[in-house]
Amino acid sequence: MVKRDYYDILGVSRNAAEDEIKKAYRQLALKYHPDRSPGDNEAEEKFKEASEAYEVLKDPQKRSLYDQFGHEGLKGVGFQGFTGFEEIFSSFGDIFEDLFGFGGRSRRRDRSYVHRGADLRYDLTISLREAAFGKEKEIEIDKHAHCKTCGGTGVKPGKSKQTCPGCAGRGQVSHTQGFFTISSTCSRCGGQGEIITHPCKDCRGGGMVAARKQLKVKIPAGVETGIRLKLSGEGEAGERGGPAGDLYVVLHVEPDSFFERQGNDILCQIPVSFSQAALGAHIEVPTLNGHEKITIPPGTQTGQAFTIKGAGIPFLQRKGRGDEYVQVVVKTPTRLSHRQVKLFEELASMEQEK
Repeated sequence: MVKRDYYDILGVSRNAAEDEIKKAYRQLALKYHPDRSPGDNEAEEKFKEASEAYEVLKDPQKRSLYDQFGHEGLKGVGFQGFTGFEEIFSSFGDIFEDLFGFGGRSRRRDRSYVHRGADLRYDLTISLREAAFGKEKEIEIDKHAHCKTCGGTGVKPGKSKQTCPGCAGRGQVSHTQGFFTISSTCSRCGGQGEIITHPCKDCRGGGMVAARKQLKVKIPAGVETGIRLKLSGEGEAGERGGPAGDLYVVLHVEPDSFFERQGNDILCQIPVSFSQAALGAHIEVPTLNGHEKITIPPGTQTGQAFTIKGAGIPFLQRKGRGDEYVQVVVKTPTRLSHRQVKLFEELASMEQEK
């Protein structure tokens, strides 16, 4: 039987790129797949024919020999075409998995493969002053840690894991369906290829135990709500002795009863009397570092703000600080002595005359 031209089989030109060849084969494999047409011998032959053509044209060396010498040139590299479906599936497991959700090759799970543990989150509330100047805080978290008795293996000390009898250590079991052999993860060992026959008494074979741990968190100066601090390796322990995840501490700065934060600046309101606002005064105002004196000039109005340079929040990871803005609020007295009433009446009379 004379073999057809491989390019004609796939329906591509002789200068077709690799991606174009693969795409053409995928379409033919989907069209003539035996499971699509059970008992159709013609479809089966076209499926094998397309697979053979793709095997040659996807390989640069074989394609070059074929382009120069045709089918005879491939005999020099020992290529005899495909002899059965098992060979097709072993060669094109990646394509069949894309098309149908499974491949022909056994994907044995690597026993040395370990899972990294999950990351954890801890929400920490701090005061404005702690956010401004930094502080070391102690927190306590609940998590899963590697069992100290078995070192995270889950096996009783002095014992070892056994080869899984369900899959003979392959991690997968095979089922025949029509022309195909379908592999799936072994339900007995979970794909590990091994089982624990003598579990550790402390972790019951899980390799991990619940633990409570105290940690110290260093809060840098200048942080704000939403900042995440990473504590490497303080998350959940990994499976099968794998590395632990990380712990992320999310900061929440609680509102201050006196200061209002605006970026790296802070704002506060200071009450002054009528006489201080009218005549001017030297007053002492709170700052994050203590107290500082400012001068209120004569005729100061309610809402007028005065700036204290460099008295705000430090900039995160760089030098400098924001400012503090002191807003004056002129307070009206509510309880007056007899003498004060007389003086205000006299002042009111003078204002009316003016």
